[in-house]
Amino acid sequence: MTRRTAELPGLADAPVPAAAEEVPHYHGHRERLRARFAEQGAEGLADYELLELALFRAIPRRDVKPLAKALINRFGSFAEVVSAEPARLAEVEGVSAGVVNDLKLIEAAGRRLARGAIAARPLLSSWSALIEYLRTTMAFAAREEFRVLFLDRRNHLIADEVQGRGTVDHTPVYTREVARRALELSSTAIILAHNHPTYPSVITLDHA
Repeated sequence: MTRRTAELPGLADAPVPAAAEEVPHYHGHRERLRARFAEQGAEGLADYELLELALFRAIPRRDVKPLAKALINRFGSFAEVVSAEPARLAEVEGVSAGVVNDLKLIEAAGRRLARGAIAARPLLSSWSALIEYLRTTMAFAAREEFRVLFLDRRNHLIADEVQGRGTVDHTPVYTREVARRALELSSTAIILAHNHPTYPSVITLDHA
């Protein structure tokens, strides 16, 4: 059968219908991922998928799965991505200032949630809550930190302060400053904690 479409005026120049255009492979992916999160929660998602959800706001019209996987490959986990220093995050291709801000906001929110979880309970009677809180606040820091938790007479948290920051394997601590701050806050007990970005690690206690 001979085609005669060329004889129909204007048909050859008609635009291709939208339905005939190639559909991107990630079409509908965001909606499906959001639905899975709503149904299953964070436990139903891999780290890179949870990170994708975090990237949606800063990158509204692009497939963010490759970037999410690149970040996980670079830093190791969701927690380590959001805890990474802004300068290191910016080294990853595709990470804009908006992405960095959103990731650091998630980190700050996580720390506030962790602090809220222990604020109303005695720290010394809830070892698991204490460990989880310290893990959230300092486990993924790139440098040594010496942190002091000041408690009241009921062992409730008064203040959480970083008394010293050092290098990847060393941080100085001045016991006089720790004692002075405890007196200022009328603290009756303190918890001392530090992280180990690399091993071996050294804390120097200076009595001066």
